[in-house]
Amino acid sequence: MKDISIYFAPVNSDLIPSKGESLHKSVHVHTEAGFPELEKKGLAIIYVPENRNGSEIDGENQVFRSRFYQLNKGDGWNFSLYDLGTIRPGEKVEDTYFALGQVVTELVKKEIVPIVIGGSQDLTLACYKGFEPLEQMVNVCSIDSKLDVGSPDDPLKNNGFVSHLLMQRPCYLFNYAVIGVQRPLVTKDAMSLFDRLYFDVCRLGEFNANFKIAEPHLRNSDIISMDFESIRAGETDKEYYHNPNGFYADQVCQLAKYGGISDKTACFGIYNVHPEQNVISSDLVAQVMWYFIDGYSQRVGDFPVGSKKNYVKFHVHMDEFDDDLVFYKSDKSERWWLEVKYPSGSAGKYERHQLVPCDKADYEASMKNVIPNLWWKTIQKLS
Repeated sequence: MKDISIYFAPVNSDLIPSKGESLHKSVHVHTEAGFPELEKKGLAIIYVPENRNGSEIDGENQVFRSRFYQLNKGDGWNFSLYDLGTIRPGEKVEDTYFALGQVVTELVKKEIVPIVIGGSQDLTLACYKGFEPLEQMVNVCSIDSKLDVGSPDDPLKNNGFVSHLLMQRPCYLFNYAVIGVQRPLVTKDAMSLFDRLYFDVCRLGEFNANFKIAEPHLRNSDIISMDFESIRAGETDKEYYHNPNGFYADQVCQLAKYGGISDKTACFGIYNVHPEQNVISSDLVAQVMWYFIDGYSQRVGDFPVGSKKNYVKFHVHMDEFDDDLVFYKSDKSERWWLEVKYPSGSAGKYERHQLVPCDKADYEASMKNVIPNLWWKTIQKLS
């Protein structure tokens, strides 16, 4: 493993409680005493105060750390939890991207899930590049009120990083999903691009009507990127956050827990965490982190980590097809998947995408001869 300690400044000891039985006693923290020895599997907190491509706000926010350490350890947290410290912004933004990408690569190799606290959301691109050395197709899910498409001809920005992600070569992106989209904030061209690429858009209204609709998107993702600005201003700090609509605080905690439970999720980021915030905002960041970690503690080893051989298999005949649609139901979690056969000769490339997370409603709809939309989108990406 490469020495990633060179990218980090240690955690200020003043942020860590000296007494009590709170969470700080369960975390291996990078302090002046030294960098923690990283064992296989677990989670690692990383703070990256890089905002140059996002806003004019400068500085750091360490309040979320002190609030996190005052929380209590969850049940079943019998894994390694690290706080690696702060990745200092480089001389150029690209230097920061490089450092974060290197760190993500090494942690994912050791099956350690990075919890990245940003900094502007363009850091998602750096996390994506951290997966490139693994040479596997990946899925990204953004919890956001916008699509952040932008133009590849424009400089990389917080609200326009997706187009730059799409232009990476070689391209390892298989799917991109966004949960919480507010249509007044999205251009027609951006929506059209997502449609043409068969990406997934879950609107805020759809989520509010049934919050469980988000779970399959999160379960299908290797990288989850949460924009803190997608939370309604009344739940955070009105001085820095101005969205009158958006998610409620408990909703983003639920989304974080769904992401943590997913056996596929290998990187989780919370971005646009502005440097100067009130205690309520920092408390919410800390609690979102806590719920993601608590979700991680409840992983059961479902696909693609575990085998599907013990799953209950359902064949559904469709009038339009010669072959049946095939659904699987986990014997461990009772969650559902839909099988989509990949083209011959590409099994290795698409193996992790042959089962697409879905819910029981998709199976029930297929019983009425309705082909699930996710099947159509996936088969188009495989073609």
